[in-house]
Amino acid sequence: MKEITIKNADLVKAAEEGMDDFLQVFIDAINNSIGGELNGATMAELNSEQITLMGYAILRDEVMDGGFIQLIHNGYGPFFFQNPFRKAMRLWGIDELATLMNKVNSQYSKNRQELERDCDDETFMALYEQYPKYDDFDDEFVENEERWTAQVAYYVDEHIENFAKIVDQ
Repeated sequence: MKEITIKNADLVKAAEEGMDDFLQVFIDAINNSIGGELNGATMAELNSEQITLMGYAILRDEVMDGGFIQLIHNGYGPFFFQNPFRKAMRLWGIDELATLMNKVNSQYSKNRQELERDCDDETFMALYEQYPKYDDFDDEFVENEERWTAQVAYYVDEHIENFAKIVDQ
């Protein structure tokens, strides 16, 4: 496992700015340690808590930008629906997000082939009309994102040693 380090001064400053900045310090440190790409090889360098945090960051960024259809189309379906991400969210106390991810998974299982295939922009945009159920999932995520992010930040704060070593440098 790679040792992820964060300067205490950076963490204190970020915490003063708010939960998003607090989390971003960890996300950036982990991301920098793996060269900016979360894949099979780089996941082997991280522990499960770090992988879950990176997963949450990807989930939040993708869904807030283009919804679950974009998340799946961009190749993240297997990461979220064929790995223990949902279980990790339950272990972190974010049951409602795990429940939402289970609902998305039931649709993903039905629509996976179509949503993951390569296509041009026009065909991609048409996916939003073909699969309106994902709109409900997107809305639920957006409505709860701030609270879920706060819960993730709380979990990280309570388990900092699982995410990074804080140094005084």
